Amino acid sequence: MTSLTLSQLHAMVSQALALTFPDDCWVVAEIAEMREGKGGHCYMELVEKDEEPDVWTLPPPRAVHSPTGIKAKAKAKANVWSSVWQRLKPQFHQATGQPLCVGLKVLVKVRVTFHPQYGYSLHVKEIDPSFSIGEMTRHRQELIRRLQRDGIIGLNRQLSLPRPLRRIAVISAAGAAGYGDFCKQLHESGLHFHVRLFPAAMQGTEVEASVIDALDTIARQSAQWDCVAIIRGGGAALDLSDFNAYLLAAHIAQFPLPVITGIGHDRDETVADLVAHTPLKTPTAVAQFLVDAMLAEVALLKQLADRLQHACLESLHLRQRGFDALCRRYERAAYAFCSMQHRTLMRCLGTLRTLSTTRLKLLWQRKQNVLPALQRHSEARLALQRQRLALIEKTLQMASPERILRQGFSITTDAQGRLLRHPQEVKAGDVVITRLLHGTIQSIKS
Repeated sequence: MTSLTLSQLHAMVSQALALTFPDDCWVVAEIAEMREGKGGHCYMELVEKDEEPDVWTLPPPRAVHSPTGIKAKAKAKANVWSSVWQRLKPQFHQATGQPLCVGLKVLVKVRVTFHPQYGYSLHVKEIDPSFSIGEMTRHRQELIRRLQRDGIIGLNRQLSLPRPLRRIAVISAAGAAGYGDFCKQLHESGLHFHVRLFPAAMQGTEVEASVIDALDTIARQSAQWDCVAIIRGGGAALDLSDFNAYLLAAHIAQFPLPVITGIGHDRDETVADLVAHTPLKTPTAVAQFLVDAMLAEVALLKQLADRLQHACLESLHLRQRGFDALCRRYERAAYAFCSMQHRTLMRCLGTLRTLSTTRLKLLWQRKQNVLPALQRHSEARLALQRQRLALIEKTLQMASPERILRQGFSITTDAQGRLLRHPQEVKAGDVVITRLLHGTIQSIKS
């Protein structure tokens, strides 16, 4: 039985690999691990996963773990020597706008090697940046098709933008330049907006979860807001791939408020833009959209105010003309009424004069007829009164004291002139005066 030493075996394997892979080959794999050594070399572990996730999203630069729950179908160590790494690293970043990172699916040109001490490994010679961008595009289309199958891709667009669009809930990074430009443009417009920031990561592994958390927070107080603005400054296509996630897109599509996006530059369109109510290119474009909407409302209100003022003036003019016409009618009617009343009054005055004259004539005639009768009645009345007076005078003469004294009677009084009628009215020694026709007699009662 022939035996081999381990080094001989490794030499045979190395020769076999050299014969089988005499040239470099292009390999599609995902970066599972990556670190830079002290000498400027880069050491990677490439994997091929057993199955793809239902929705693929490109991990951001700070990703440190590959997606869990998926088994690796194949693994291989890959080395990028310093001379190559110093060239590929800036080249990939310049082409994609993102550095090479863990979780990134890449197309690499490798040389298959087998070292007697370190075993099987791949030496990376080239990395194709366009492949990563192409993979993102392919999976983006798969994501769009899934949203279409679920029937939610156009739901947010069916909402109506409130008027005026003034209360804005903003999802962005607190210190982001795009958010600062957004707020500055709103402030410089001179219009009043109520803006509140709901902070969220705009880059990194936390983008999807943090933006969804911010959306959930806003949804709980949706009555306080008119719309949601998700804004982020520009970046390369791979740098914006955090917004090509199904859960995030589904939340935006089904959100109860209109969602306005301003993510990236003019050339970029994420899936979040696709499902949003109003996709715009940049944060300043979102600010300008809000300013234009508010200015449109202001212009509309001014137009309505002008129309209302014009309508009020027209109505006032119409009413003024109506009042003037009515005034003229009332004036004519009042003049006619006064004229009619004056004629009636003159007729009544003429009738009154005629009746008065007739009545006065009648009264004068009655007076003329009454005067003789009154004179006769007065003379008869006076004659009757004269008779009565004569009778009274005769009666008084008959009752006169002088007449009584002439007939032989006397009048007896006391010293004070009181008439005495009974002897007992006088005491002994009292003076008694007796008046006769031709004098008086004074006596003292004994």
